[in-house]
Amino acid sequence: MRSIARFVSARRTAWVSLGLAVVAVALLFALLPSGSSDSFPPSGLPESSESARVNALLEEFPSAESTAGILVYSRGGDALTQADRDAISAAAATLADDSMAPQAVVPQFSDDGAAALVVVPLDGDEADDDIEATAAGLRADASAGLPDGLTAQLTGPVGFQADISGAFAGADFRLLLVTVIVVAVLLIITYRSPVLWIVPLAVVGLADGLARVVVTSLAEPLGIVIDASIGGILSVLVFGAGTNYALLLVARYREELTHESDRHRAMLTAVTSAGPAIAASGGTVALSLVTLLFAQLAGNRALGFACAIGVVIAILFALLVLPAALVVCGRGLFWPFVPRAASGGSADAAAGHHHAAARPGLWMRLGRGVSKRPGIVAIVATLGIGVLALGLSGYRVGLSQTDQLIGDPESVVAQRVVDESFSAGLTGQTVVLTPDAAVADATAIAEGVDGVESVRAGESAGGLTRLDVSLASEPESDETFATIEALRAAYAEAGGGAGSGAGESLVGGSDATALDTNTAAAADQALIIPLILAIVFTILALLLRSLVAPVLLIASVLATFFASLGASNVIFQNLLGFAAFDSNVILFAFLFLVALGVDYNIFLVTRAREEARRHGTREGMVRALSSTGGVITSAGILLAAVFAVLGVLPVVALTQIGVIVCIGVLLDTLVVRTVLVPALVFLTGEAFWWPSHPARRAHARHSGAAQ
Repeated sequence: MRSIARFVSARRTAWVSLGLAVVAVALLFALLPSGSSDSFPPSGLPESSESARVNALLEEFPSAESTAGILVYSRGGDALTQADRDAISAAAATLADDSMAPQAVVPQFSDDGAAALVVVPLDGDEADDDIEATAAGLRADASAGLPDGLTAQLTGPVGFQADISGAFAGADFRLLLVTVIVVAVLLIITYRSPVLWIVPLAVVGLADGLARVVVTSLAEPLGIVIDASIGGILSVLVFGAGTNYALLLVARYREELTHESDRHRAMLTAVTSAGPAIAASGGTVALSLVTLLFAQLAGNRALGFACAIGVVIAILFALLVLPAALVVCGRGLFWPFVPRAASGGSADAAAGHHHAAARPGLWMRLGRGVSKRPGIVAIVATLGIGVLALGLSGYRVGLSQTDQLIGDPESVVAQRVVDESFSAGLTGQTVVLTPDAAVADATAIAEGVDGVESVRAGESAGGLTRLDVSLASEPESDETFATIEALRAAYAEAGGGAGSGAGESLVGGSDATALDTNTAAAADQALIIPLILAIVFTILALLLRSLVAPVLLIASVLATFFASLGASNVIFQNLLGFAAFDSNVILFAFLFLVALGVDYNIFLVTRAREEARRHGTREGMVRALSSTGGVITSAGILLAAVFAVLGVLPVVALTQIGVIVCIGVLLDTLVVRTVLVPALVFLTGEAFWWPSHPARRAHARHSGAAQ
């Protein structure tokens, strides 16, 4: 680390380092192939799942490439008039011209007379090529010439897909713009300088741009799909983590400038001191993200791949580009509060004397206060965190199709009309593939399952017949999932005893795919969470040379995670109206909170270990809190605000991730790292560092001075 620090901070090589970085980035931007992101990626289920097997077998059927747009007509609950019915029939005739099965495009009127429904079969490939244009065309044809007060709304596969794509339309630019504004404002407030914020923001912004190019160029040849949500999380993570590392480095650099007249020497000391903590923190995040490559769901693997690359690039820019840029710009970059070294500062700094005087202030007083009553502080903080965790009571995981978007998009409003006037499961899709000889038995078994409204035999291919099953419950709801599980259980119980092979039937379709996705997400969670904890423990143990400290720090971060989940669950259910957590949200929140939460503990405890060598464990922690309190608090507030930016997108899962991480980071920054971790250090004393003893050097030094 010292050789790298010397190269990026020396008078001549700083310019060389900056020039090499600019050339390397320019070449990568120019030479790497440009990739694209998919706004509506496939499910990414493992091939072994039942719904994935059904989807693969359906590829052999004549209608394999078909999809459907479902138009719902209503008067806001009032009964349809005869003029309405005539207009709907005329619109259906127009819609049939664009359908791959015109004879199937006929209106269905509800029994209560308040709504009508028209299903338009479409070629899947043509529809997916431009889903927005397909949806716009269907809406225009369906709405032409309707009487006043009669509305036509699009739902079903095409409707939901178009609304999800619309939710991400322009998302990259909108998310990036809001993120840059938030980071810029917080940096200006933190640095109290109209100039200084520009350098870290430019460096982090360049890192984000390079990360996007590298990720998209590598993803396509590796068969990884990067969708818009992953791209959004990637930008937020790179900006959040990169700015955090920049804050830590700049704070240490500013501190050294008050003791060192040569800014190059000051940067050398700053990078040498803060560099290992930045590398360890970023390495923890990157390795935690790499564990997602072992996940079953392709979306989880894609997120791990993209964000791990993004964090590594953020680390490299923080340690190689930012120091050179700061040194080249000079001390005046801090105007109007330019740090100046007192006379004799270079000699004192060289001798390490500038560590002798502790800075008084809020954080010093807080540290002294916690050290006087660490037991009471630890108990109160733990009880507070426990109270927040109680908010998890009654939590649910898994959102229905209509709950996945914020607001009232057209597809969701139309689905509600279907739920009220037709069968809630009418727009869903459950498919059973059964051997041709077992159609009658398989149909009878399905009809005998509670929650199944109707079964209709369809086309055949490869010795299998397709059964289209209509369920009574809303698509992707708990009731629908229970019905699908009951269907599968019924066919499994039939086994080979039915004689015709009904026991070989497979249940798939969009609802079954959602169920299998939830199951795979739970399996990923059970696998990835222990791996992340093992990685974090190993890095902390190696960095701190302790076995006790990692246990206590991980326990504090886990407490923060459960508290943030509990507080978020209360907010989601009572303020935002979210019915449940999205299936992947808990895993992603755990990943970001544990990996990023450990960052702040690493920044604090590594400084405490450094100070403990000079002043002992207790005084070392007080001085570490005094030195890092301001910058870590600023970094935490900034990171929380950056993740909260995910809420600008009308997607429930991203909003949930943003809220949970925002609350968790604030808790970790303002409570856990500020009072709980210092209290635990004061309670355990020298045992906190066991089996190493960094405070022995301070004891030996004090003994020698006394003699």
